[in-house]
Formats: sequence, structure tokens, C-alpha cells
Amino acid sequence: MAGKLLLDLREQAGEDGLGIDELRDLGDKRSNELILGELSRRFSSDRVLSEESTDDTSRLDADRVWIVDPLDGTREFGEGRSDWAVHVALCVDGRISAACVALPALDAAYCTGDDLTCPPPHVGATRILVSRSRPPALAEELARRLGGELVPMGSAGAKAMAVLRGEGDVYAHGGGQYEWDSAAPVGVALSAGLHASRLDGSPLEYNNVDTWLPDLLVCRPELAPGVLEAVAAVAEQRP
Repeated sequence: MAGKLLLDLREQAGEDGLGIDELRDLGDKRSNELILGELSRRFSSDRVLSEESTDDTSRLDADRVWIVDPLDGTREFGEGRSDWAVHVALCVDGRISAACVALPALDAAYCTGDDLTCPPPHVGATRILVSRSRPPALAEELARRLGGELVPMGSAGAKAMAVLRGEGDVYAHGGGQYEWDSAAPVGVALSAGLHASRLDGSPLEYNNVDTWLPDLLVCRPELAPGVLEAVAAVAEQRP
């Protein structure tokens, strides 16, 4: 529903001559309103943490909290690209129990209730997915150590799902994110048998007082030990 709304909005904005910044703001707002309305109607007793809403701190005492990014990748959405996403995840006692990541421009959605499987191994250089606008130095160092190549892409959801789709092998992010950036992608990735953790290998925990999550790793499971070792080696070299 939110994906269709965003696609229709982008098409209409082009016809109406709406500016890119106006389109991005409107997309965030309208998608958030739709998702929160549906969650309120279906799960009225649950709490919600959304990028586009004021943080309701009562969520900290709730067993069930929905973590939402109504439009992940507003830059790409406004530019008419396909690498943006919609994230919805259910957090129970700090862990993601259900999640869905939609890639509306690709007419695709990946949910934990689906029969998701890890794609077959890629033959060739390890493909490391990085931000189009802010590629971290970590990714460049990982590419050097792993003999890999960098693949620029938009939103966090798009990059995580690219691993699931077999379009990339490693998504390592060290530049900082918020819980809504990774909650749904991590839930979907884990359900498909991919590796998902902090960069030090520790589990990702959600519904924290501070919603800032410094780092993230999503990758093929057989690559995880080597990637984590490389990340640790990079960390040791830093002053």
C-alpha cells in the first residue's frame, strides 16, 4: 500500500512539476501517515517508533514495538531511481520478530513470513555494497583486504536486499544509522539465512533509549568470519 502510494505520488509530482525536495518531504509524510494509520487500526495496543514521528517514549515499556522507516532512501526516491525502500518491522523484547522490506520501484517485497532463501554463492570478486553519497572508508579498506569491489547503491534496505537478491555479497556500514534504517532489513536478512550483526559480531538490539545504531553488517553466512576478521583488523590499525 505505501509502496503504491509513493509510486503514484512520484508519477503525479512529475506531471505537476513538484520540486524534488517537496516530493521527498511529501513522500515521507504521506507514507508515514498511511503506515501508522494501518498499524493503529490493526494493532491499537502496540507502540510505534518511526523516523517521521515524534518519539513516544512509552515504547520503552512496551513488549511489542513497530519500527518504521516509511521512505528509506529519500534521495533516490526524489531522483527517480529504484534503490529506495519501505521498512516495517515488529520488535519484541529487543529483537525483530517480523519484518517486511518493500522495493516498490522494482515491484518487490520481502517479508519474514515468505519462503526466503540465501542465494547461491557468487563466482568472482566479493561485491561490497556502499552508500552512493557517503561511502565509508571502512568499505574501501574491506575491499582491499577481501579482494573485493565496491558497488554503490542507495538506501540501507536496498543494499541489504541486494545481498538477498544475489546482487551483492557484503553490506558493511560503519557511518552510523538509526534503528529504523536497519530493523526491517535485518529481520528479513536473518529469516533468509543471511548473517546480520554489529560490526564486532554482536547481536543487533532494538527499542533502545538511544535509537542511534553505529554500525551494521549484512552478508552471506560463509563470508561472515572473514569479513568480521577484516573489520577487526581495520579497527586495530586505527589510532
